[in-house]
Amino acid sequence: MDTLEHPQSYYVASARPFPQLPELQGETEADVAVIGGGYTGLSAALNLAERGHQVVLIDQARIGWGASGRNGGQINTGLRKGPIELIATYGRDRAKALFDLAEEGRAIIRERVKRHRIRCDLKANTLFVAHRRSEEAGMRAEVAALEKEFGYRKARFIPHEELDEHIGSDAFHAGIADYGGGHLHPLNYALGLAQGAIDAGATLFERTQAFAIEESAGGVTISTDKGRIKAAYAVIACDAYLGALEPRIASKIMPVANFLIATEPLSEAEASALIPNDACVCDSRFVVNYFRLSGDRRMIWGGGEKYTPTPPPSIPDFVKPHMVRVFPQLADKRIEYGWSGMVGITMSRLPNLGRIGNIFYAQGYSGQGVAITGIAGKLIAEALSGTAERFDVFASLPHRSFPGGTALRHPLMVMAMLWYAMRDRL
Repeated sequence: MDTLEHPQSYYVASARPFPQLPELQGETEADVAVIGGGYTGLSAALNLAERGHQVVLIDQARIGWGASGRNGGQINTGLRKGPIELIATYGRDRAKALFDLAEEGRAIIRERVKRHRIRCDLKANTLFVAHRRSEEAGMRAEVAALEKEFGYRKARFIPHEELDEHIGSDAFHAGIADYGGGHLHPLNYALGLAQGAIDAGATLFERTQAFAIEESAGGVTISTDKGRIKAAYAVIACDAYLGALEPRIASKIMPVANFLIATEPLSEAEASALIPNDACVCDSRFVVNYFRLSGDRRMIWGGGEKYTPTPPPSIPDFVKPHMVRVFPQLADKRIEYGWSGMVGITMSRLPNLGRIGNIFYAQGYSGQGVAITGIAGKLIAEALSGTAERFDVFASLPHRSFPGGTALRHPLMVMAMLWYAMRDRL
């Protein structure tokens, strides 16, 4: 098996045609070197190229090989912290500035899909559901705060008695329907961004791994396994796949494994009975279940916790019980695909953007990567071009390192996750 090719998944099987890109050979120069061919790197490259910068992007494998080509495809509202917690932590004005940037990120997706004619099954609507009855009051308050504090009027609280109009399951107690959200085919979206970046003048290389970044008065030099890039600036867009490339930011994120499955295609009637308005759905558990219907009406389900780097022997067997507990009507459906990938989370669950000298970085989207990466790439391009005010809204957020640094963060997090997973079950 070629580990630099996309791992088998429903997304790979249904990907739009995209050519294999060359490997970097020898030495090249650029205004900006971007490391990472996922949403963040592609968005930064596209925005920078549109501003006239000479951009070279490299990825250690294929474009969209990491989380950008494997995720749940959900475009959710705001950040991982809701409006009440954001305001309590940062104050109303700063909280609204963060929320507004996140909303701009969702608008960027729609704009990019339209402008670049990206065929990625973009659909509207999201649904957040409560797995505990006690969460109903909090959901009502969140919807009220979204409207009162942030002027956001696309979310509606769904009481238990109306929930069957939104989801064909008895597993939940209330919900928030958000008509400003949506979902898409993540790999096809990544490939569309890549083509947009190429069309704008960026140069993209695959199968080119960066193993060192050297800073000097004249800029940065990226050493790869096959050559070097000399540039005025670098953008690190590796997130959960950062490894040891930049130790100064590695301890700010924790790579966490996610597992997904896709069923056989369902009939229109079956699909409509499960999610009548075709929203993507996530629940309120700490170890989140998230699911949606694909463009060809498969149930794509992400869920299940596992606390070792080794994947389960069978991802379908591992994930399917979680799906069947919510939708017993899918018990007899064939699981045709199962795959996994890593996402980066932060201690605060807010994205970690920053700058070290001439190196910009963005990481730790904590499950909100589809929506936030677009604005992250745009903000990096703005800051690199000399206008950093909006970039600093995120860059000024305090971020703690995980306890124990990169050496001990995983076992300590395992203990925490086991505790929260137990709470989910009680």
